[in-house]
Amino acid sequence: MTQYKQPSQRPLTGNGTVYLVGAGPGDPELLTLRAARLLSEADVIVHDGLVSEDILAMAPAATKRISVAKQRSRHSMPQDAINALLIAEAQKGHKVVRLKGGDPFIFGRGGEEASDCIKAGIRVEVVPGISAALGCAAQARIPLTHRDASSAVSFVAGQCKGLSDQNWSGLVGKGRTLVIYMGVANAESITEKLIADGASPDIPVAVLENGTRGNFRALRTLLTDLGDLVRREKVKSPALLVVGEVASYGDAEDRFVEYAQMAGVEF
Repeated sequence: MTQYKQPSQRPLTGNGTVYLVGAGPGDPELLTLRAARLLSEADVIVHDGLVSEDILAMAPAATKRISVAKQRSRHSMPQDAINALLIAEAQKGHKVVRLKGGDPFIFGRGGEEASDCIKAGIRVEVVPGISAALGCAAQARIPLTHRDASSAVSFVAGQCKGLSDQNWSGLVGKGRTLVIYMGVANAESITEKLIADGASPDIPVAVLENGTRGNFRALRTLLTDLGDLVRREKVKSPALLVVGEVASYGDAEDRFVEYAQMAGVEF
């Protein structure tokens, strides 16, 4: 049996600490109390582009802020350089808050950053945040689990290398919910992949855009129409896709019926 190996750690250096902090899906009121306190105490904040200005404004004006915002398929700073930056700032004795949208350990590369800091002898603490899946679904009143519809939830990334080679078989179907992060740009390919992997074309899908923010939208259609919906409605990131019977619950606007009537599609 393969055993998990902790990254080897040098003796702790300096007095600095790196805090991997989840900023939640956008609304400042969804921060944990600990996250809010650390923002007020930080010497340096290294933040992603999805962190809202309202959350950044909770830190004192004099706090050093460093943006490492990611655009589609491109970081303003490579991940290795971000890791090195965190280490360098902590070695100066700074209290470093690495602020990430959602939760740092759910598609946030927090595990990579923690490992490199630990190897360098830097103290690391993790402050969980409300993940985008939980926050966005809650705002749309979509239960990711439901006794009548779903007893299992899976999270996958829809924007990554080798998407077509990943095996999503069994993640969608009766009693299951699939939440797809970063999937808007690849909605057409995701639709084809899910159907090829056995998902029913008429399974409900909810598209949750700008979750917990003032311009939030929740749209619902069927899987076969997902790519077309994203184009018709000009859906932009950040947005999540919720695939499964639970998508038929909640407050998402049903856009498939409207589209089908306009297009003369029978269903």
